[in-house]
Amino acid sequence: MNKPALRFAVLLIAIVAVGVVVNTWSYLGEARVDRKQLKDFPVEVGEWRRAKPDKLLDDATMAVLRASDYVLRDYRRADGQEANFYVGYYASQREGATYHSPLNCLPGSGWALSKPDKVMVPLPDGSQFAANKWVIENGSDRSLMLYWYQGRGRQVASEYWGKVYTVIDSVRLRRSDGAMVRVTVPLGESEDAALKSALDLSASAVAALPEFVPN
Repeated sequence: MNKPALRFAVLLIAIVAVGVVVNTWSYLGEARVDRKQLKDFPVEVGEWRRAKPDKLLDDATMAVLRASDYVLRDYRRADGQEANFYVGYYASQREGATYHSPLNCLPGSGWALSKPDKVMVPLPDGSQFAANKWVIENGSDRSLMLYWYQGRGRQVASEYWGKVYTVIDSVRLRRSDGAMVRVTVPLGESEDAALKSALDLSASAVAALPEFVPN
């Protein structure tokens, strides 16, 4: 077989193979994963306890977010430090519903964002993962925000890589479920202290998340 014919044969086989995979995946649909509802996320994580009843998003906000499930909760530590915790979970991202970056949502709500950075969140088992860090301001309110994308056994800071992994796992695992996780702490007088508190809540929350955002 000459080289042009060989290349054509290889290309044809690759196209057929991709077609078989896509058609099979479409026929089988997404794999079912068992999980708990986020309303049942622990009221106590590490040194943090729920400070008040969970907040509910209005219909207009939910129409934009299109999340399958969410929790929006204030936590407080014994020393009085407060933090806000949000998880927006998407059972499937096949039909266009997907997690929204705070970089798109917050400016529309009047928040200004500054000091972008990446920080490492250390976990009790000695591992760590990267999260996005921003300082956010709205009038006199100033907070430090961490956020990342979680699901199917990963914590990812990059929205781009989060979507790449979603495509890969859609084929490999027949799953596209995932979540955006956000921790916000009032800035106070010390950015370092706010970051330490945000990292503490993030690490404690990640340990509990797999029951609600499956690995």
